[in-house]
Amino acid sequence: MSAVFDSASFDDHEAVNFSHCPETGLKAIIAVHSTALGPAAGGCRMRLYEREEEALTDVLRLSRGMTYKNAMAELPLGGGKSVVVGDPAKDKTARLLESLGDAVERLGGDYWIAEDMGIGPEDMAIVARRTRYVAGLAKGKAASGDPSPVTAEGIFRGLKIAVKHKLQRPSVKGLTVAIQGIGHVGYGLARLLHEAGASLVVSDVNQAALKSAVAEFEADVVDPDSIYDVDADVFAPCAAGAILNANTVPRLKVPVVAGAANNQLDVPESGALLKQRGILYAPDYVINGGGIINVAGEILGNYDPAWVRAKLDRLMQTLDAVFTESARQDLSPEVVADRIARQRIEEARLRKAG
Repeated sequence: MSAVFDSASFDDHEAVNFSHCPETGLKAIIAVHSTALGPAAGGCRMRLYEREEEALTDVLRLSRGMTYKNAMAELPLGGGKSVVVGDPAKDKTARLLESLGDAVERLGGDYWIAEDMGIGPEDMAIVARRTRYVAGLAKGKAASGDPSPVTAEGIFRGLKIAVKHKLQRPSVKGLTVAIQGIGHVGYGLARLLHEAGASLVVSDVNQAALKSAVAEFEADVVDPDSIYDVDADVFAPCAAGAILNANTVPRLKVPVVAGAANNQLDVPESGALLKQRGILYAPDYVINGGGIINVAGEILGNYDPAWVRAKLDRLMQTLDAVFTESARQDLSPEVVADRIARQRIEEARLRKAG
């Protein structure tokens, strides 16, 4: 038990739930960081972890990030996240997903689950057999479907805002963007950038995705480690977290970092290091909020594309304001965003308490 409370990533979580089903092989952790703004909502990630501590750290960091993300998107939702330990290509079965649904149902609505890395809308449909606290469904009364296109649109728009602030450029035409990871969101971002006239350099472990990016976008390909050394205008991390650290930040040859990955900074000091190097960083939980906005429309029971667009517009205004305020106060953008998010959460907590 002390491993949870003593974790550097614990950050006053309200609940951390471990679920195990020997019959189906489920090993899952569901973390609820805060319900001050509303029921916790966040996706489920399935991947192999070498050690249980790695899974715990990941879910705690992701859960906290969802609290901040929902606060910055001005959604009536708190922050939560879940991870399933296993290889989605080998270990994911209908029975395992049904067990995951049972685990969510036992929380009684404190947590709403949706898709994330290794989990898709078709998997959520199976989870929904055992619980109604599911979002990101392809079918149903208020189904919102795969949120990745909305996430990609938000990243694209936020990237353009960052370019405007740092490079005084009105568009990305003629710029070079290095994209780390071309999964659902990264590939969607690549398409939008290509259509807008940007040149692309991409990396991924998925060779089929790389071949598609070369054929469709005329992208250049580098190996995963070399993406940090690409001479570009923007670095767009769209894969794993904690990739901006003391080892990688000094290697970057870009004036802007703006991407879809969650928890890009391994520690707060890495944000300060980016600022010292003159690199403008788009706080990940602000720029990548499009997906949860899309999902929120479903959770609230009446999915409306116009509402989603309006919320995304408002989020982009917030990102623009974060950049403006960080320049005015000479602070890193994530420091400014953290202050805004914490203030909104605390105000909601006080309203709820009294």
